[in-house]
Amino acid sequence: MKLALSSAAVSAKCSCSSVPLLAWQSLPTSLDLAQLAEVGTLVEDPYEEPTFKEYHPKGTRYESEDAPIAPRYYPANLSQVLRCQVCGRHYLRYNEAGGYFTELRMRALRPELLVDAAP
Repeated sequence: MKLALSSAAVSAKCSCSSVPLLAWQSLPTSLDLAQLAEVGTLVEDPYEEPTFKEYHPKGTRYESEDAPIAPRYYPANLSQVLRCQVCGRHYLRYNEAGGYFTELRMRALRPELLVDAAP
């Protein structure tokens, strides 16, 4: 929550926020990953199979901008926390691994959406 609150307080324009990333989406081509530093992970145990259950008690969906960010639920539970080294905004990033592809997906870390939901 501390990182999300500090991120929400950033008002400076930055290339990292040229695409708002309000919902989970593919890594924007305009985003330079080199300016983002990994500062943490939401993966509890890399040796245990994570849940792929999503948390949507109010009928939101994965792609909803107002979908909760529940760290113990997919996809937040597979995410790394990134910090923009230029402006200080924080993001979640995970690698979506489908049948024949992998794709980095990101979402802004927003304090109003963080939920401490039990599994």
